Amino acid sequence: MDFSSSNQTPLFLQIAEYLEDAIFTGLYPEGGQIPSTTEISAQEHINPATVLKGMNILVDRGWIEKRRGLGMFVCQGARESIRARRLEDFGASYVAPMKREADKLGIGRDEVVSFVMEAFDEA
Repeated sequence: MDFSSSNQTPLFLQIAEYLEDAIFTGLYPEGGQIPSTTEISAQEHINPATVLKGMNILVDRGWIEKRRGLGMFVCQGARESIRARRLEDFGASYVAPMKREADKLGIGRDEVVSFVMEAFDEA
């Protein structure tokens, strides 16, 4: 975990993003337990209320659940739900702006696709 108060993103959102990514990549598998609020706050020297605020974002999205007396666990279907949300964000954050810039440059679909394919070939 690498959280920074100097980052433009608030700490609670950094925590939510870290946990989301850890669930998506399988670090915390569906049905598995995630570190407790106390564990994260002690390890990262972050106020427990800040950690809980980040975790509650994932609870609200249905990706983790609180089990009284046991801790927080990753919900079934969380990974696919995260993937679906990220696909939507991908279009809005990357594809739509690329299309707008292509329109400004006066280049068409084939040329844009060529640029994308070239980038994949270089990677």
